[in-house]
Amino acid sequence: MNNKSGKEFENGPGMDQSDLAPGPMDNPNTLEALLRISQVLSTILEGPALLRKVLEMAMETVHAQRGFVVVLGEDGDEWSIRASANLTDEEAGRIAQPSAKILKRVQAERVPLLVHDAQTDPRFEGSESVIMQQITAAIAVPMMVRDELIGIIYVDSRQNRSRFTEENLDFFRVFAVQAGLAYVNAARFDRLQEDKLRLQTEMQKMYGFPSIIGVHPKMQQVFTLMRKILNSDISVLLLGESGTGKELVAQALHYNGPRREKPFIAQFCGNLSENLLESELFGHKRGAFTGALHDKRGLMEVADGGTFFLDEIADISPTVQTKLLRVVQDGVIRRVGGTDSHSVDLRLLSATNKDLKDEVDAKRFREDLYYRLNVITIQIPPLRERGDDVQLLSDYFLKRASERSGMMKKLVSREAVEMMKAYEWPGNVRELENAVQRAVVLAGDREEILPDDLLITMDGDELPREKTLREHERDIVMSTLEKYEENKTRTADALGVSLRWLHYRLKEWQSSNE
Repeated sequence: MNNKSGKEFENGPGMDQSDLAPGPMDNPNTLEALLRISQVLSTILEGPALLRKVLEMAMETVHAQRGFVVVLGEDGDEWSIRASANLTDEEAGRIAQPSAKILKRVQAERVPLLVHDAQTDPRFEGSESVIMQQITAAIAVPMMVRDELIGIIYVDSRQNRSRFTEENLDFFRVFAVQAGLAYVNAARFDRLQEDKLRLQTEMQKMYGFPSIIGVHPKMQQVFTLMRKILNSDISVLLLGESGTGKELVAQALHYNGPRREKPFIAQFCGNLSENLLESELFGHKRGAFTGALHDKRGLMEVADGGTFFLDEIADISPTVQTKLLRVVQDGVIRRVGGTDSHSVDLRLLSATNKDLKDEVDAKRFREDLYYRLNVITIQIPPLRERGDDVQLLSDYFLKRASERSGMMKKLVSREAVEMMKAYEWPGNVRELENAVQRAVVLAGDREEILPDDLLITMDGDELPREKTLREHERDIVMSTLEKYEENKTRTADALGVSLRWLHYRLKEWQSSNE
């Protein structure tokens, strides 16, 4: 029986100690070198760039002439060359094809392979890729992550084989682990970037001007002003009644402007306590108040570089106004209970359904903050002043509601159209959208929406007065709120509305009772 060790078979025949040259594993600084490699790889976030760097480092280690990195497909069979050096696509393809013995062996055994003299190695006798490519020495190392084969690093030489050693193979084993982990992270980053781009594209479609429906001259004036200020960073004050679409305009300004790749964050300021709003906007330090169990970043920190939308700005307290003024003037925030200041770069958009100048005159709103926020004013008209936009919007909402419900688009009877045109729509566009969605459901199997499906009552009707839509709405909301024991979040979920909308309505009804 032959007493030769298995290592001779792994290294292949023809290897002589005189051929061996010191490699990284002989160097006392090997661990330091691996640490530096890890640091370099961790800074590269894009998959293709990472694999190019991995190949470059691998070739430098053994003075290889050529090399490539393949990544396995999801089925574990198809190899895709993601990086190559000094090889044409055709040459790399021949070596990497599924029948090529070197890579096929590494894939099957999941262990590194060192070939010191490929032309005489019996393991690769008759290998077309070895013969045609005149490969003298090669190293192929699997990139493994949690026992899963991610890819293979391959380098070879047709001349110098002095550094294709067992010691360097040990180095490659550790290096390949680092490379595999780094590639998995980079691939995740690539997917996140793709998802981000896709979401940004969808957001731009959703909040671009085409999604703000309106042909009335007053809306065209809004669009003209929006286009003029898209690429600026000036603060904008959006004025309009509840439900006119102020946040939609704010989103369109962000997603069509230069900050589109950064966050858009909105904060509803009405019906929130001073302490809660302050903590939400600026964050807090651990122990700043009861329940502050850890440090918390404020939403303005989260939105750094992007756009921050303050909805119902007229309702913030004097204390919050003072802190907000500092953000507008100096771009600096300080967390509740903290002493350190944080710089933020934000475009501030704000909105209110009140006359903010009246609030200033009544000393309820700081005049200096008013002028800082009100560099440009966009007045969004109520729906009752937009003429035929009512029919245009209802048709848009009808199409969207039909698509969401999986039904064919229904027709609207002439009587229902006339009713919608004559109705005042005190809840504006939001009320119209809700009415259309409800009408689609109430119409059932009918192809046509009738006036009764809209659940709106016109002033001056001779018939005995029924409850108005708003009264129906209030009854439903209040009964649901009672059912869930005043839990607003659960109430909003049950009603299928946003928490912000619920706050709007509760505040509005509270004001009307005072």
